[in-house]
Amino acid sequence: MIDPVRQRQLDELNEVELGHEILDNARNELYLNFRYLDVALSSFGFEAERSGIGLSTDGYVIYYQPEYLFSLFQRGRVSINRAYLHMLFHCLFWHLGSMGRRQKRYWDLACDIASESILDSFYVKSVYRHQSPYRREIYGQMGTRLSVLTAEGIYHTLMEMDLAEDTLRRMETEFYVDSHNKWEQEEDPRLKIERQNKWQNIREKMETEVEAFGEKEDDSSREFLEQVKIENRERYDYKRFLRKFAVLKEEAEIDPDSFDSIFYTYGLSLYKNMPLIEPLETREVFKIEDFVIVIDTSMSVSGDLVRSFLEETYEVLRETESYFRKINIHIIQCDDQIRSDEAITSREEMEDYMEHFTLSGFGGTDFRPAFEYVNGLINRGVFKKLRGLLYFTDGKGIYPVKMPPYETAFVFMEDQYEDISVPGWAMKVILTREDLEVK
Repeated sequence: MIDPVRQRQLDELNEVELGHEILDNARNELYLNFRYLDVALSSFGFEAERSGIGLSTDGYVIYYQPEYLFSLFQRGRVSINRAYLHMLFHCLFWHLGSMGRRQKRYWDLACDIASESILDSFYVKSVYRHQSPYRREIYGQMGTRLSVLTAEGIYHTLMEMDLAEDTLRRMETEFYVDSHNKWEQEEDPRLKIERQNKWQNIREKMETEVEAFGEKEDDSSREFLEQVKIENRERYDYKRFLRKFAVLKEEAEIDPDSFDSIFYTYGLSLYKNMPLIEPLETREVFKIEDFVIVIDTSMSVSGDLVRSFLEETYEVLRETESYFRKINIHIIQCDDQIRSDEAITSREEMEDYMEHFTLSGFGGTDFRPAFEYVNGLINRGVFKKLRGLLYFTDGKGIYPVKMPPYETAFVFMEDQYEDISVPGWAMKVILTREDLEVK
């Protein structure tokens, strides 16, 4: 007769072996259909967690509660394959460490919807599952506001929808796959950065793989590739970026950095009223002087986002080290034609403009009239030396072919733009909503 303790240990060992085999088989099947995911798929270890809740991951290991995994397997291999990819997408798009100050419940739901939306875009037998009418309805609601269903964009959309409790619970039930509890576990900050860098490197390598193996004419990989490209775009500190347009100029003010107070006080003590060195009365500083901000006022651009963009830009401009006492900033509104041009020459005028700011236009989008108009201002001598032009837009318009004689940056919101046609001579700045939160 086998000892009961020994029998329990054997049963548990068999459960672990079976659980690992189920996940191994899922990984192997996914290898065959998603060759560009090979490195990502092999980045997980497996660990049984009897006290756990269903499935979860910390970016290194997939944890599973054996009974839950077995019940999932009984529904079919597709359920296991989808759960595996669902957790993989959380890691690839770094949902694990991006919650920040967001509300956890809404962020968890947003991440689940983002992962499931990618899965539902794959028409591959190993992961395909017919979408419920309710799920299609949710995707439709999100699609009217977002060009790409990123977790960040979905989160803000959910917050704006002011969901009732029963609606929120129904959405959570519809998209729930795994527990996110291990995302928030305390850990060494260095390990957290190491884990993030690991998945960033995998994502960057995978973009090349997707382009090599993914069928360009097939919709199966299109949304996934778009998400990968979005995550691989360079993130900017917007304030630091805006200061790139500053120029070096002397101003009439004391420069404490070049003044030695020791010689000054020594001269006063030696000669009574004659210091050996005087403080400089001018100072060289980097500040923004001639500058143009163009606002795309077509119907596809949100007025609230435009205001947030202007407010954040104004916060940088009004810093004492950011612009000269006399400035020359033109704020131009344009859709397919110039709608308004407001010249700002002082702090007071900027504050008044922000206080009474309204949008006008709401037609189609053509970027060329704004550049032609600015070139005309230069020819008329309106600017002494135009340093740069910022164009806030969603990117859906006609771009000029010729490079202008000043630096140009097209500024986009991360989840609401297209930049396929942006000319090579222009800079692209992608902002998140958090970037536009005035501190």
